[in-house]
Amino acid sequence: MNPIMRVRGLGKSFGGIQAVKDVSFDLAAGSTLGFIGPNGAGKTTVFNLISGVTLPDRGEVLLDGQRVTRWPAHIRARHGIARTFQTMHLYRDLTARENVLMALHLHARYSMLAAILATPGVRRAEAALRTRAAQLLRRVGLEARADVKAGALSYGDQRRLDLCKALALEPRVLMLDEPAAGMNEEESRDLTALIAQLKAEHGLTVLIVEHHMDVVMSLSDEVVAMDFGEVIAHGPPDMVRRDARVLEAYLGQPAAEGEKA
Repeated sequence: MNPIMRVRGLGKSFGGIQAVKDVSFDLAAGSTLGFIGPNGAGKTTVFNLISGVTLPDRGEVLLDGQRVTRWPAHIRARHGIARTFQTMHLYRDLTARENVLMALHLHARYSMLAAILATPGVRRAEAALRTRAAQLLRRVGLEARADVKAGALSYGDQRRLDLCKALALEPRVLMLDEPAAGMNEEESRDLTALIAQLKAEHGLTVLIVEHHMDVVMSLSDEVVAMDFGEVIAHGPPDMVRRDARVLEAYLGQPAAEGEKA
């Protein structure tokens, strides 16, 4: 079976500093690939290159065999690459429902003129979008908070809303950038369980960057460890967790003699 996504030789420099160097991996449909590494390792830059926020200097990104390397972010989103950000992109003065509706409108199938005229087709489409927004909010546990402004939600609920917006884009590849950032242990545990449930129910393919080792290790089928823009380990979570270079670079401790490569 061909991977849903292939990344080959991605590289990016900023002002002479190589942020990402020769990153390659395959992503199987329905799997979760986690990225770990210390601050500045290049994880978020890789996410930006895959999602179209930043264009690479070299390398390519393929979705179902189609090169999307130079596509802008909104076109990639329409083709199923959706992501959250470490710093949440919420409309704080809009309600949770309105935030989700904004995302759902990316796939709206009517023209601007039809919207202005409020044709019967537009009214039916809008009703369907509102129904879908309610379903998504219920799925992430925010049904009761649907009409609360995003800025008034708790931090944990804002993270859930950010995830809900990404789900509204009908992702084929869901990219989660530090989804548990700033959460306490209980919130982090609840979010991990929610992501695992959503993945199982909808067959989601997931890329995740996360500093919480318990989150990324429990969710991922494979893990990529990075340091100074390069991949230093790639494989099953237990193998990467024990890798000598990962223990030194990410955990700040040398491996035991028996664990060294």
